[in-house]
Amino acid sequence: MNATTAALDGTRLGAIWVYLSASPLLGLTITLLAYGVAHRLFLAFGAHPLANPVASAVALIGGLLTLTGTPYATYFEGAQFVHFLLGPATVALAVALHAQWPLLRRTWAPLVAGLVTGALAAAVSAVALGWLLGASPQTLASLAPKSVTTPVAMGIAERLGGLPSLTAVLVVVTGIWGAATARWLFDRLGIADPMVRGFALGVTAHGIGTARAFQVSPTMGAFAGLAMGLAALFSALALPWLMQGLLALLAR
Repeated sequence: MNATTAALDGTRLGAIWVYLSASPLLGLTITLLAYGVAHRLFLAFGAHPLANPVASAVALIGGLLTLTGTPYATYFEGAQFVHFLLGPATVALAVALHAQWPLLRRTWAPLVAGLVTGALAAAVSAVALGWLLGASPQTLASLAPKSVTTPVAMGIAERLGGLPSLTAVLVVVTGIWGAATARWLFDRLGIADPMVRGFALGVTAHGIGTARAFQVSPTMGAFAGLAMGLAALFSALALPWLMQGLLALLAR
């Protein structure tokens, strides 16, 4: 009797999942619940950088989709609502930046220098390391924009002859790694200024790093948001023609 009841319960649960998986809102619900659980874990570990809620949420969602055999396209039908909000959220970063306008006016020159240096170093170092490890030209082109925010990075990779899908994965991994290790690295280097920390994090770890910066301080978050936007603009204009020359040189 117990075995029969358990089998019936399993059948009912399976039928419920099939019904729910047909609704676009399922992807949205899963995304919100996964991030809620991941954020609780983040707080439970004392907000430790290695317990980054984005990484945990990705692992939870990926595991659930794998266990249930749900195609990513089906999940994204609902998750696209969160994806759409990335645009307004990015624009809203200007609100925090406005409060830092006097400081920005005084420090624009070193910020521009840091932006150019950081964006070029991120791209060149990634391509050089990939070349030393024997990566294919297509992989090298996919690596070049890995520190730029995802939509811009995918466009750059496609123009260079890379794989936009691979670039998207590399961008997310870069952001998570930057958010998880930045505090340790800044402390070791003796960098305490929140403006410098935030700007460096925004240049190298885009949106995920910016989210982490806002968790630390409004000033750090504001300059991370500025760096993320400027790095995307600079990279979209400069990386395609700069990287084409470098990739051609490495291919010889």
